[in-house]
Amino acid sequence: MSENAGEHVPFECPSCSPDLETVHEVLTTGGGNATVQCTECGHVHKEPTTEDRTVEREVVVSQDGESFTGSAEFDPGETVYEGDEFIVETEETIAQVRVTSIEVGPEDRTTRADAADIDTVWTRAVDNVSVDVTVHPKDGDEGSRSLTVHVPGDYEFVVGETQEFGDETVSVTGIHVRESAIESYKFPKLGEDGDTVFAKDVKRVYGDDESSTAWSAW
Repeated sequence: MSENAGEHVPFECPSCSPDLETVHEVLTTGGGNATVQCTECGHVHKEPTTEDRTVEREVVVSQDGESFTGSAEFDPGETVYEGDEFIVETEETIAQVRVTSIEVGPEDRTTRADAADIDTVWTRAVDNVSVDVTVHPKDGDEGSRSLTVHVPGDYEFVVGETQEFGDETVSVTGIHVRESAIESYKFPKLGEDGDTVFAKDVKRVYGDDESSTAWSAW
């Protein structure tokens, strides 16, 4: 943390306490040093200041088959992990993203690294996502079909519940979890009533078509 004039901060005093920190008042700052005065004995001396600093790293954001490039600031000693989420701003969008890969050198990818060692952070937008849904017909009709729904990343898909997406009504029977999110769930594929997965963690949803249940053969 930077020292500012008027602040009271702990320093060792070369006059009265060379081996023990005492409270000092910051008189002036500049040139990488602070002039401080010991409140115990009044001795004035200089101390090097510390400065808050960050490193800016390139961030590639993938969203619906497109990629955007922006940047984010990190503490140099911060460890960035695959699966971490943060906000990033690009010329095209401001998005909450999840880390999918970390590049620390040409064609050198890893799942974790200190920010100071990172070249590029590869991410996927997770505030709004597209989810693939396989819909099985009911009443003996043949052939399944696939549709893509667009929902907020924190939208919940629940096994056993009937959910509506525009003109589509689907009874969810199973959910396949993304590999990067498997540790957050009990199994990579869930199929028990009540099992719930956030849309940003979903690889594919399976369900029965309920869209035509209101029609009658009479």
